[in-house]
Amino acid sequence: MATHSISEISSEQVFSHSAVTRRRVTDIFSRDEIRALTARSDLMGAWAIGSTWGIIALSFVLMAWASSQTGWIAVPLFFLAMAVIAGRQLCLAILMHDASHGTLFKTRWLNDVLSDWLCARPIWNDLHKYRVHHLVHHTRTGSDEDTDISLIAPFPTTRASLLRKFARDLSGLTGLKFLFGRVLQDAGLLKWTVANDVVWLPRDGKRWYQHVGLLLGNMLPMLITNAVIFSLLALTDHAWLYLFWVLSYITPFPFFLRIRSLAEHACTERSADMFRNTRTTRAGWLARAFVAPLRVHYHIEHHVMASVPWFRLRQMHQLLRERQEVPPPPGYLDVLRIVSSVAR
Repeated sequence: MATHSISEISSEQVFSHSAVTRRRVTDIFSRDEIRALTARSDLMGAWAIGSTWGIIALSFVLMAWASSQTGWIAVPLFFLAMAVIAGRQLCLAILMHDASHGTLFKTRWLNDVLSDWLCARPIWNDLHKYRVHHLVHHTRTGSDEDTDISLIAPFPTTRASLLRKFARDLSGLTGLKFLFGRVLQDAGLLKWTVANDVVWLPRDGKRWYQHVGLLLGNMLPMLITNAVIFSLLALTDHAWLYLFWVLSYITPFPFFLRIRSLAEHACTERSADMFRNTRTTRAGWLARAFVAPLRVHYHIEHHVMASVPWFRLRQMHQLLRERQEVPPPPGYLDVLRIVSSVAR
């Protein structure tokens, strides 16, 4: 199986960002430091995926145990387990994100195939479509051509507006809207995106049954992986728990996803400098559990050198702080105050 060499990493990924950041990465880090920071690991990739699914499994165990309890204790335990599952669904999305940069595994098959089936497909995503979409975000960050610009364009806003968005997320309206949009995308009616853009595609003479065929073909990997989840729960006589996988996906998950995306780019400078159009955020244990898995909060570091795997981002951040290249990061509450700072 093929692996990525350090020469491929340096030429194709590390230095391709130099012109965009307006600073050469080699002016900040030595070549030995770049080589160390960009070293990938199959073991760490396996741990990241295995631990994520392990926590999801434990959450289902907690729900099954709570269902056997009487009194009020079952309700908060169910809400807690749903929040944990949603946080790990976000973690699956981050794992897909890392695989799109080729950094989750050293071995390419593990990175491009296994990650797609274990991380992207269970949450109705597609690693290869996401990679095309996301790499444009990296080369056009903060510009009108940024594929994610619609996620942050309405900000800053008022506190009331932000609270209404959170209410839509937690009530399931955002999640249901996403599901409807994904159906239209898989049917070839809407342009594929993970942002808020709605771009209708030309029909090009396709008949309705051709769109149905596209829908079923594109949905099939999601249906297969979710059938596996359902079947494993059914084997434990708890098939009903699959409902909470879906409920977690359409309620807390969009809420956590919104906070994460706001922290990364909302209300940053509209410039080509990655040190200014991206934000690193301070994350305590609560944030890491729900909105910042796999050190995704080190986002300046990721944009400056996207070839650095998740488990080396903290080391990179420490080096940048020591060299006074990045400021002390704000916390998530600080970011929420910034993005809701418009007066009534």
